[in-house]
Amino acid sequence: MENKILREFILRSIGEDIGDGDHTSQACIPEKTKGKAKLLIKEKGILAGVRVAKEVLQIVDKDLKLEVLLEDGTLIFPGDIAFYLEGRQQSVLKAERLVLNIMQRMSGIATSTHEYVSKLEGLKTKILDTRKTTPGMRFLEKEAVRIGGGVNHRMGLFDMIMLKDNHIDFAGGIEKAITKTQEYLNKNKLNLKVEIEARNLDDVKKIISIGGVDRIMLDNFNIHDTLLAVREISGKYETESSGGITLETIRSYAECGVDFISVGALTHHIKSLDMSLKAIE
Repeated sequence: MENKILREFILRSIGEDIGDGDHTSQACIPEKTKGKAKLLIKEKGILAGVRVAKEVLQIVDKDLKLEVLLEDGTLIFPGDIAFYLEGRQQSVLKAERLVLNIMQRMSGIATSTHEYVSKLEGLKTKILDTRKTTPGMRFLEKEAVRIGGGVNHRMGLFDMIMLKDNHIDFAGGIEKAITKTQEYLNKNKLNLKVEIEARNLDDVKKIISIGGVDRIMLDNFNIHDTLLAVREISGKYETESSGGITLETIRSYAECGVDFISVGALTHHIKSLDMSLKAIE
């Protein structure tokens, strides 16, 4: 399924960029002229998107030859060369921007994720992404999180039950939200994990007394209340901290003993990593 989604994404992206033709290249470069280029790294970080770039290049022109020097997940530095590319110059230019857009964004996400993960060295807590992703690019952005050492939360609304504040309020409270969810899962014979948001310590105690969930999200808890909540839950359910957690505070939250910390900024506050595709004369 992922290969089909990737191919459809690439074809759609190429169509968006090229339209009825790359008139600039067609105007000044003979169709069959061949050349060579290199993917030059200009900023320190974690490389991501090489696998996707291979697919882009094959779809643009199956005769393009790619020599990969650095794979996804590699720590990279300015001056590094990720790969060499050889083939028709028009094809190289046709693929250039799409390859760069994907690799720069994915590498930025992987680099940011790696920063967060590094802060938790020696602790059990795992870094999660969220659904705060670019429409149409979620599968690539979540792959970049994995490359950076993070763990994917649910992919979408279909692969996990997540009872957040609005669901709870619309359902008529915590107990009704959990009860209705269990009835729905049983009726439809669905085997999905259930996570529920707690907004305070009273919510945590109420959820524990009701049961019927797999994970409790401690939303916008301060560090002191997070520690109290983890003690109250006492390993009965998985725990996840979420909301306003930064690089400066993340280790303190992890030291409370939570299993997961979700960070929306991984995929929606992104600084792309600088790189360029340069022709070799």
